[in-house]
Amino acid sequence: MTDSQGSTRSRTAGAKRQRLMRAAAEVVHRQGAERTTIADIARVADVPVGNVYYYFKTKDELVAAALSEHARQLQLLTDHLDRLPDSRERLKGLIEAWVGQRDLAARYGCPTGTLAVELDKRDEGGLDVEAGRVIRLLLAWVEHQFRELGQPEPDGLALTLVSAYQGMSLMANALRDPAVMDREGARLLAWLDSLEAA
Repeated sequence: MTDSQGSTRSRTAGAKRQRLMRAAAEVVHRQGAERTTIADIARVADVPVGNVYYYFKTKDELVAAALSEHARQLQLLTDHLDRLPDSRERLKGLIEAWVGQRDLAARYGCPTGTLAVELDKRDEGGLDVEAGRVIRLLLAWVEHQFRELGQPEPDGLALTLVSAYQGMSLMANALRDPAVMDREGARLLAWLDSLEAA
């Protein structure tokens, strides 16, 4: 085998693994961890079921992969928002991104929040801690934005904002009403505008 063949195989394997991670995140969000099967994820990823076991030995490993994918998507979003000129605009961009997912939130709730609640009901596994880690990444980024704005208690403001997102996602889902995201998102944007810059 030449180096180029090995490199091609490695890229193909990496792409297949990434496809499985994206599919796991999508399917687990739509169906929940308990109702999702490895076959469901394989079907969405367009990968033979037998091949899944090469990358992930158990369903819990796929759920962990879904959480890793949530963390990766969050990183992509915050990297994009970090290009905006100031922290207030970044926070507004975050809220607009949440509102942009209103139909998905109304149908399935927040991808990470709903999964964290589901995983917390388990007796074992530690995946609930992993879900909390993804939410902590979001909290840390939001806190940094409030700190840059010179706001007192940026950690508390971050918790307020992220909690508001979780609440509006939950209510949109419970009521099956995407407009909840629009209304509450507008309130959050107005709240950000009301904060005095330091």
